[in-house]
Amino acid sequence: MSALVLRDLALAFRSGGGFGLALAFFLIVTVLVPFGIGPESGRLALVAPGILWMGALLSCLLSLDRLFALDREDGTLELLATAPVPLEGVAAAKALAHWLTTGLPLTLAAPALGILLNLPAAGYWPIFVSLLIGTPALSLIGTFGAALTVGLKRGGLLLSLLVLPLYIPTLIFGAEVARRGAEGLAAGAALLLLGAITAGCLALAPLAAAAALRINMR
Repeated sequence: MSALVLRDLALAFRSGGGFGLALAFFLIVTVLVPFGIGPESGRLALVAPGILWMGALLSCLLSLDRLFALDREDGTLELLATAPVPLEGVAAAKALAHWLTTGLPLTLAAPALGILLNLPAAGYWPIFVSLLIGTPALSLIGTFGAALTVGLKRGGLLLSLLVLPLYIPTLIFGAEVARRGAEGLAAGAALLLLGAITAGCLALAPLAAAAALRINMR
């Protein structure tokens, strides 16, 4: 599995479709928001946690359609299906590589970009922790969606429509952790629920993605 992760990391950095694109989109969203809602610092501080979480969520969507599509086009997916590593392990490796190239950089960049949105100083740590715990769920759910649409041409739009409703619980509790932390309130319950969502995705998403891949390769 480590070889699969390293391979996907190399492909992502070589093609520029993961790390750089997601960060650039995240930056653009953060910069444009003050122009859209006005420069008033109090208003920006109020919406900053939600905007940062929404920007991270949309940035994670950008490279999902590439998770399995390229492997299917060049025949690598069929080879992986017959490899000693089960398809569940392949799906988990894909999700890990996607998180390392998108979720982790976005998590590290979010506190710095929060300055542009006048995020209170008390909110830097909560937004970092919430993204650190919540973004793996985004990658795992996205891997399942990519496996469902791998056999479709131009399935990027359909992938977004399938995945976005599944992202809603993670978005709600992740933004709630960041918001309550920025306001100095206790966020333990929301953080536990966010962790439970990620743990559930970790247990179920690779199994569901592997089942979808088997169906699409028949």
